[in-house]
Amino acid sequence: MSRIAYVNGRYLPQRFAAVNIEDRGYQFGDGIYEVVHVHDGRLIDEDRHLDRLERSLREIRLPMPMPRAALRLVLREVARRNRVAEGLLYMQVTRGVARRDHAFPSKPVPPALVVTIRRIPPYPTEVDSWAAAAILMPDLRWARRDIKSVNLLPNVLARQAAKERGALEAVLYDEATGIVTEGAATNFWIVDEHGVLRTRHLDHAILPGCTRGALLAELREAGIPCEERAFTVEEARRAREAFITSATSFVKPITRLDGRPVGDGAVGPVARRLFDLFARHVKGPPRNAAAA
Repeated sequence: MSRIAYVNGRYLPQRFAAVNIEDRGYQFGDGIYEVVHVHDGRLIDEDRHLDRLERSLREIRLPMPMPRAALRLVLREVARRNRVAEGLLYMQVTRGVARRDHAFPSKPVPPALVVTIRRIPPYPTEVDSWAAAAILMPDLRWARRDIKSVNLLPNVLARQAAKERGALEAVLYDEATGIVTEGAATNFWIVDEHGVLRTRHLDHAILPGCTRGALLAELREAGIPCEERAFTVEEARRAREAFITSATSFVKPITRLDGRPVGDGAVGPVARRLFDLFARHVKGPPRNAAAA
């Protein structure tokens, strides 16, 4: 079956879907995107993603392409038409099509919206094989990393550097201070040498990850303490445990950092517990309980 995409009001076979060559997202990276995990037909953390989409659009002075309720319907229709029960929804909003000029179009043009979906394997059931390696790299991105911009060239280069060194993720840090920001496509967490679970506080230096936010809420409900406090590269190297979170990585333990083992090099008890905790969040209550 051909994959179906939504492009500016039309559902099209993906092989025929296209955008105008003067779309400002294509020419300037002038747009915002979101990636939503679909599990058992449900959009995980949907409200968090839509809240973040609206915030990012406000920050770049771009209106929503349609009301939130209508966008929800489009997302579900793309999933339905592609018959995807487990997958990743990608949505991208740009400043639309206009004559090339760095400044905003002098006459308002409608935002452009593209939505696609692809299948992914189900949430992993075994955490040890889900673990990965990461490298440390200077953070060369722009200063407003809290905006989920389609401008991703520094992230692409960091991820490629990680791949070439046999790792999955590049953990980024501020060269001037040595403070860790986040992963190239994830948020980064540690259990420090004193056994304290930590992740960086929110500011312009990191993306307010939806999985990060959902996991923090689950931690509070479970009574598991966590400090939102910055840490340095050296603290990360001395950590007992480390892991990354995102809509695509869920909770992924990092057992090697720059080729060296994190802690004893095995998945630690905190990452193991958080992996199970987030799995319950993704899977949700049984259908009969949800309907009760």
